[in-house]
Amino acid sequence: AFREQVRKPIEGGRDEDRLAVLSALIGPFLLRRTRASVLEELPPREEITEEVELSLAERRRYVALRDECAKHLETQKIGRKPPSQFRIMLLAALTRLRQMACDVRLVDPEFAGGSTKIARAVELARQMADEGNHVLVFSQFTQFLDNVRASLEEAGLRVAMLTGETPTTERRPIIDAFQRGDFDVFCVSLLAGGTGLNLTRASYVIHLDPWWNPAAEEQATARAHRMGQTHPVTVYKLVSRGTIEQAVLEMHADKRQLASAVLEGKGSPKAITSAELLGLLRFGG
Repeated sequence: AFREQVRKPIEGGRDEDRLAVLSALIGPFLLRRTRASVLEELPPREEITEEVELSLAERRRYVALRDECAKHLETQKIGRKPPSQFRIMLLAALTRLRQMACDVRLVDPEFAGGSTKIARAVELARQMADEGNHVLVFSQFTQFLDNVRASLEEAGLRVAMLTGETPTTERRPIIDAFQRGDFDVFCVSLLAGGTGLNLTRASYVIHLDPWWNPAAEEQATARAHRMGQTHPVTVYKLVSRGTIEQAVLEMHADKRQLASAVLEGKGSPKAITSAELLGLLRFGG
């Protein structure tokens, strides 16, 4: 009933009157406090979005995949695929493009050109480790993290890793070892590191790929920027220039507006339509 009477009109129909009713209903039960007001003793945090210029070989592979996906989806659309099925195909194509923007080998294992983004992440991590700092590295793609970990270890860094596949019995020892300073870098999958981890040993955070929901990134960053942290925290977001990753970052502003609209009862909520997803796919074309 909630989905039909409230969620769909607000997200799909952008019904501001229904949004106002929802805000009035939940208002008495909701106390919204920002991290800054609750934890005034937290050290400062700086965010740096760095655009990574792909190599010519990477760029060619990305453009070829983007054009191939766009052509295929246009054919399927003309063939009148059911909207739900078309959307699934579209999201699958977007995921492949996001992987390609990180490391071509995630889509084409035969590619021998390496990853510019991994090279930059290793460069940053080495600089930070040489200065005695510890680093958290987040990505949604566990296979990508495997490649990153291998490159970090080749560079002589001590690396720990935590993903959704890590056995529960092994998680606490890994976390405790990082907190003791036994590792220079901790590679964590975005979903595995979203909540429940205290990783205040790290004063630097590197996000290797932007996720659809900025709240997921914020929760991951909060593993380092939380109670117990005594050093300023610097957050790097590595974004491949001219790819879908730039378009995802632009989406983040709309996601934040939607959250504020629901919690504060103002603003125009906006759902992601198939047309908008197609726009993401064609970004940079």
